[in-house]
Amino acid sequence: MAVNPIATSHRIPWLQCVLLVAFDASATFVSYLMAAWGTAGWNSTVSDMGIFGALAVLAALNVVVYALFGMYSVLWRYASISECLRIVAATIAAAVVSDSVFTFVFGSALTPRTFVLAWAVLTVLCGGVRLGIRAVAGNQGWRFGTTREAPLPRTLIVGAGEAGSLTVKRMLSGDPDMPGNPVAVVDDDRGKVGMKLHGVKIAGRCAQIPAIAEASNAQQIVMAIPSASREQRQYIYERCMETGLKVYTLPRLQDISKTGRLPLRDVDIADLLSRDEIKLDISLVSSYVTGKTILVTGGGGSIGSELVRQLLPAHPARIVLFDVYENTVYELCNEIGAAAREAGIDLRAEIGSITHLPALERVFKLYRPDVVFHAAAHKHVPLMEADPREAIENNVFGTLNVCRMADKNGCSHFILISTDKAVNPTNAMGATKRMCEMIVQYYASVSETVFAAVRFGNVLGSHGSVIPLFKRQLEHGGPITVTHRDIIRYFMTIPEASRLVITAGVLAKGGEIFILNMGEPVKIWDLAENLVRLSGLEPGRDIDIIETGLRPGEKMYEELLMGEDEPVPTDVADITVSRAAPPDLGTVQAKLDELEGALDGSDEDIKLALAGAVPTYTPEVDD
Repeated sequence: MAVNPIATSHRIPWLQCVLLVAFDASATFVSYLMAAWGTAGWNSTVSDMGIFGALAVLAALNVVVYALFGMYSVLWRYASISECLRIVAATIAAAVVSDSVFTFVFGSALTPRTFVLAWAVLTVLCGGVRLGIRAVAGNQGWRFGTTREAPLPRTLIVGAGEAGSLTVKRMLSGDPDMPGNPVAVVDDDRGKVGMKLHGVKIAGRCAQIPAIAEASNAQQIVMAIPSASREQRQYIYERCMETGLKVYTLPRLQDISKTGRLPLRDVDIADLLSRDEIKLDISLVSSYVTGKTILVTGGGGSIGSELVRQLLPAHPARIVLFDVYENTVYELCNEIGAAAREAGIDLRAEIGSITHLPALERVFKLYRPDVVFHAAAHKHVPLMEADPREAIENNVFGTLNVCRMADKNGCSHFILISTDKAVNPTNAMGATKRMCEMIVQYYASVSETVFAAVRFGNVLGSHGSVIPLFKRQLEHGGPITVTHRDIIRYFMTIPEASRLVITAGVLAKGGEIFILNMGEPVKIWDLAENLVRLSGLEPGRDIDIIETGLRPGEKMYEELLMGEDEPVPTDVADITVSRAAPPDLGTVQAKLDELEGALDGSDEDIKLALAGAVPTYTPEVDD
């Protein structure tokens, strides 16, 4: 059900409710006295109970009817046409109820003149006071009953469409979620330039943002064009960064639907990537997901939890979350539990480790999953470089456990979430993920279950990713740390990654490694500088950006394909597939035996054994 931001964005002040109830009761007295004083019908009606007793009954009836129509649960400072119609409807209903009560209880109806005139006066009085609240609240120069607040930041609005109109209206109404005093608007529609939007002049086009910001003495900028393409947003943000002002944007539609609020938010670094976010058609997945039981290992993690969100519209019969960390699973269940129930999906949570085979056996026996999305893994490069034993036990042998269970229990699909760090790995984590890919290809050749892997780059906003780190460092005044000025990475959003994983199941025949077209890699140093500038600060002057040196096992750049790989197009334009020759079955088993035997040795022995299993991995070991 859609959420009405006007009715739910803030708690209705209790004092406003009390004052409006008192006013409505008083307005009832005034309206009926003005409309019916001295008429025969009125006199006969109130003769037995007294005029003030009759009016008290009418006042009580009106307040009750108004309450039923939600007249005391609206933020009238944001009132619009729909609220005006609510006033008219409520006063009509109150008049009808009042006349009915006097007819059937007191045995005498109000005269038509009394009925119509009382309704008209009551509508003017009750509607007037509410629209007065809207008018007064909309004037930044007035704060009824309070002292004058500090001046709000002068704001340049980018976009004169519906979103820009809403932004200007909310700011003029004093919405605390949108603090600002709109002083100018820009829009690339030539027909709008020179006109006014709720009294604020549309001063020019987006190319003129720096000049208009300076001329209007703007102190902040709000981007209000949600329909703009990535290319348009990139251009606008570049113009905004020339001003040196802090830049905000509107919340995403899914965030509005969750909270019912419209708070300004900082610009997301995802908005600065060099490509449009890829939208995959997840309606394709119904053939293997709808009505089925889905198991998501690592279901509380960044990718696992978004997988679950993306799966809800496909209506699987059951989704089972399996994770060793109960806090994130608990939070996810609270977040999506109601939506899952509404969709008729049985949402279950199981806490356990993929390294604990009895726990996996119990889950597979209890739920009999049809599809497994395997997202559970250790992923942090420096931590796994310091503890390669844990990387192998969890990533390699944990994945082996889940593959065995999927094969043994006749699952239709098993999709592994891999990483670009598995390509020519320079660290233990990447080498273990490459080993996982080989295990999946091994099972694809011997099992009736469709085994496949999905390989992608860094995921924006995931736990431990660089962007949240940059934001925390910025909030603390810097410095922002980058391991190397020239380091580059591929980036994708969490929804993109999740859609790719789901779509891979449709495309998979067995043994494939799917790869998303992620455009050009992004220079991390440039991301850091843009983040600082969009915050209204200057790199090197207000916030320092410093190099800290490459971490153990860290690459300058990541790759998506190994040397022998030949990317093959698929039916989905933005997904290719690597069909590198699968490993020999005996070779995979020998590699697993070698790794298992090395687990009791030193970290150096473990890394050397991992290098033997993954020839493209060259570990850094002491001479």
